[in-house]
Amino acid sequence: MKQFQVRKDDFSRSRLVDSGSSTPLNDGEIRAKISRFAFTANNVTYAAAADMVGYWQFFPPVGDDTESWGVIPVWGFAQIVESRNENVPVEQRIFGYLPPANELVMAPKSFAEHSFIDGVAHRSALPAGYNLYRHVSAEPADNAPSEDERMLLWPLFITSFCLWDALKVKDWYGAKRIVIICASSKTSIGTAYALHDDNAAPAVVGLTSARNQKMVESLGLYDSCMTYDDLAKLDASIPTVIVDMSGNSELLGRLHKLLGENMKFCVNVGITHWDAAGGNPDIIADRSEFFFAPAHIQMRIKDWGSEGFDARTARFFASTVERCRGWLTFRHLAGLNALEQAYPNVCAGNMAPDEGLVIVL
Repeated sequence: MKQFQVRKDDFSRSRLVDSGSSTPLNDGEIRAKISRFAFTANNVTYAAAADMVGYWQFFPPVGDDTESWGVIPVWGFAQIVESRNENVPVEQRIFGYLPPANELVMAPKSFAEHSFIDGVAHRSALPAGYNLYRHVSAEPADNAPSEDERMLLWPLFITSFCLWDALKVKDWYGAKRIVIICASSKTSIGTAYALHDDNAAPAVVGLTSARNQKMVESLGLYDSCMTYDDLAKLDASIPTVIVDMSGNSELLGRLHKLLGENMKFCVNVGITHWDAAGGNPDIIADRSEFFFAPAHIQMRIKDWGSEGFDARTARFFASTVERCRGWLTFRHLAGLNALEQAYPNVCAGNMAPDEGLVIVL
């Protein structure tokens, strides 16, 4: 088994580990051969938030010195190549949460018509949505997003949908403006699409780097766009809710201090600026909260039912993906060695915002 790993204490460092031949299956288990997966700054956020959320627990590292190394989860496709579970036949193709590796052994349970849950013991206490695998062959192909679009955008835009919905539920926290930090990230863009379609939403300001400002403005989604260097020009008299994808404590501190009482709430989502994360006395902690999309998903499934939630998110995903086709391109890399070579640029935030990375095995 070949697996891509990062250091838990410094995930700018990575390695490829080959543990040799595959281990035999036990009764009830299946072996999935991973064929392709997407890799984005969101995956780096998984590493940055791993200790808080439990992301390191999904896929244990193989090889030596495993205590110091972790496996960043990815979203992708795999094919069942070996099965000792009568409910999952060989050749079945699935979509879901995977390790950046050439295979994954699972113990399926909780079978539905088009899906199953991986019931392996070390994942049992983790959010159910991350343990769900869908049978690709059972899904309609007409007008469906491509595999590249699904791998790259589905996990991001589900979070975008939930962010928009959560803000709306709270009546925008009484704010008259929403400031989205790291406006070029795809989760930010998905959130901006949802807010743009909502006539009741407040004005949206996108904060981004000077390098990405032109691309962000070209989307036509934000009511205005500012660079981080222009932060002092933001009108501090307007009640504001912040959606932060960066995790940059220095930037957040400056923005909280600038807005003061008009900082109505700060929703912390991503850690794309993981190297600038940390404490800052100017951050208003009692009006800040980490947003965990799986918790919101479970709330809405209780409200709408699974079919209702799936229908609403599917409509949003399809319409948003359609609009992304005008600006988003995909870059395909062959194999885990290519991922290891590209990883430093992803980790450093040097990927072009209008590009999506797909690893093909």
